[in-house]
Amino acid sequence: TKSMTGHLLGAAGGVEALFTVLAIHHQVSPPTINIFNQDESCDLDYCANEARPLRIDVGISNSFGFGGTNATVVFKRI
Repeated sequence: TKSMTGHLLGAAGGVEALFTVLAIHHQVSPPTINIFNQDESCDLDYCANEARPLRIDVGISNSFGFGGTNATVVFKRI
């Protein structure tokens, strides 16, 4: 979601965790915006430019901060 929110500095981890929970709850993959010319040799599913329905059972939110502060939170649908 950083492609849509920009860099939120200290708030980034909380906002990203919230978007992860909402994606699991609504079963929707958030888009990666501003992808227009994908390299054909990169066969990854980027969910480019539009959100779409997707079965999501587990979501991971990684946060990497200045000075080596790192955290990972895993959310699971119950």
